[in-house]
Order: sequence, then structure tokens, then C-alpha cells
Amino acid sequence: MGSASPRDHLMKLLEPVVGAEGLDLEDITVTQAGRRRLLRVVVDRDGGVSLDEVADVSQAVSAALDDDDSMGQAAYTLEVSSPGVDRPLTEPRHWRRAAKRLVKAELKNGDVVEGRIVAADESGVDIDVAGATRRLGFEDLTRGRVQVEFRRIDDVDGDEG
Repeated sequence: MGSASPRDHLMKLLEPVVGAEGLDLEDITVTQAGRRRLLRVVVDRDGGVSLDEVADVSQAVSAALDDDDSMGQAAYTLEVSSPGVDRPLTEPRHWRRAAKRLVKAELKNGDVVEGRIVAADESGVDIDVAGATRRLGFEDLTRGRVQVEFRRIDDVDGDEG
């Protein structure tokens, strides 16, 4: 297998499989769980992922793993899911998918900006900070995190009356 790590090998193997299902492969982790290993595959796409799509991609991933024998002969459990709210926003697609959400953005200069994502494209993100839109280029960001809200802006819009 050369110098590639087992994770890198799995990413290369599964990226086209997940892509064929119309999803993005976000992450892969392999952890030991007693005698078994747990293989977590995190997938996402614009608009989110349905349970049916998770089931379909799970079958496709399982078949690819069986054909490749990447996980070896030892028993393992495959878990396919979408990312949780605590996933760091590190890629332009993560910021785009978090549109309208309240985020805390960490900048490379050490500053922290908190506000609501207005829009995101391939070069940066527009965040509403106290009523003013601020443009942050991805080259200035280290990462961001969605902040947990008990009432999202989408929930408030239709509740007047």
C-alpha cells in the first residue's frame, strides 16, 4: 500500500462510490470498539441527506469495501451518517450549507466573529454581524462552528400572528 495511510486509502476508494450516489464524502474514521472496529463514513450534500440516501450509500460503500478487502478479515461495523451540528466549517461547501445559521468564525489573526451567514461562495462568506454584512475571505478564516439555537430564524418568520 506504500506510504498512504489506511484512512487515505479508504478516502480514495470511497470518494467515487459516495459521489456516484450524488453525495460528498466528508470524513472517514476507524476506531476500535472492543474486539470490533467501527468504520464511520460521514456524507453530505446541499439540501441535506435523507435516510433513504444514507441507506443507499451504505449499501454501495459496503459492497465497495467487500470487493476491495480494505478492512481485512476482522469484524467491523459500518456506520454511515450525515455531519452533526458540531462539525467545523472548513470548506466553502460547509459554509454554503450553513446559510442562515448563526456561526462563530475564527480568523487567522486571532479575532472571532459571530453572526448569521448571509451567503457563501468559493472565495468567502458574508456574515451579518449586528445588522451589518461583513465579507470574510476563506484565506482569512481558520474555521467556523454553527452555534446551537433553540429558535432558528426560519422558525420565527412564520410565527407572527
